[in-house]
Amino acid sequence: MRWSHLLLLSGIVAAAVASAFSSSIDDYVVNVMVLVGINIILATSLNLVNGHTGQFSLGHAGFMAVGAYASAVSTMNLGPMLLARIGESALANHAVFLLALLLGGVASALVGLIVGVPSLRLRGDYLAIVTLGFGEIIRVLLQNTEAVGGPRGLNQIPGYTTLFWTFGFAVVTIYVVSSLVDSTYGRGFLAVRDDEIAAEAMGINTTRYKVLAFVLGAFFAGIAGGLYAHYITYITPEGFNFMKSVDVVVMVILGGMGNVTGVVVAAAGLTVLNEFLRAAEKYRMIVFALLLIIMMILRPQGLLGGLRWPLKGRLKS
Repeated sequence: MRWSHLLLLSGIVAAAVASAFSSSIDDYVVNVMVLVGINIILATSLNLVNGHTGQFSLGHAGFMAVGAYASAVSTMNLGPMLLARIGESALANHAVFLLALLLGGVASALVGLIVGVPSLRLRGDYLAIVTLGFGEIIRVLLQNTEAVGGPRGLNQIPGYTTLFWTFGFAVVTIYVVSSLVDSTYGRGFLAVRDDEIAAEAMGINTTRYKVLAFVLGAFFAGIAGGLYAHYITYITPEGFNFMKSVDVVVMVILGGMGNVTGVVVAAAGLTVLNEFLRAAEKYRMIVFALLLIIMMILRPQGLLGGLRWPLKGRLKS
C-alpha cells in the first residue's frame, strides 16, 4: 500500500477513535481540538494557493464564510425536508450534514471561480489587494442580506460537527492537496510558483493552474466554514473578517510556504498557543506578535523547512 493511502486510512481511523471517546474528554479540550482541525483544513488549502502555486491570497475568510452560510442554510431549510422524507435517524443526520458540507464547498468553489478568473491574471501585491477586496465584498454582502440574518447572523444551526468529521476532512484535505501537487499534472503548480514567465514560455497555461488552485482552495475553505458553523451553531459576518484571513496566512508563512508538514504543525501550534495566551488577555496579542517576529528572524524558511513528508516518497514539504 502506498504511503499516501496508508496515511489517509490511518488518519480517518484515528479520527473515528477520537470521536468515539470524545464524550470522556473535557469539553474545552474537544473545542480546541475541533478548532485545530478546522485551521488545518484552512491552512492546508491556502497553502496550495500561496505556497505551492506562489500566489498571495488574502481573501480566504470570504470563502470560509460562503461555505459556512451555504451549509448552515442547507441544514436549517433543506435538512428538515429531507429528514421528513427519509426518516430521522443518526445515519440520516450524518448524510444530511455531509450533503450540506459538500454544498457549502461547491458554493465556495463557484465563488472562487468567479473571483479567480479576473483576478489571477494579476501578480504579487496587486493580487493580494484584489483578493482582500473580494473577501471584504463577500463579508459586506452577507452583512446586508436579511435572508441570512444580516448583521445578526444565523443562530440555532444544528450542532452536527464532531471530531470525526473535523479530522476526517482535515486528513482528506492533506491527502488531496499533497497527492495533486505530487502528481504529473500538479507539477504545473510548482512551475508557476518557481518562474511564471518561464512556465508560460514552455507552453503552460499559468492562468488555468492558478484558477484551479484557487477553486480547490476555496472548496476546502468552504468545507472548513461548514464544520465551523455546525460546531459553533451561531455565525455572523464579523466572524469572517480580514483578521481571520490574516490568521490563516500567518499559519502558512510560519509553517513554511509549500511545506505540507510545517503548515499542519503551525496551524495546530498557533491554535493551541492562542488558547494558552488567553490567560494574559491584555498582553496576548503582544506576546503572540513577538513570538512570530522572533520565529521569522530565526527560522525564515518556516518551522520545518527542508523536511520531507513521506507521501509517495517524493513530495517536498
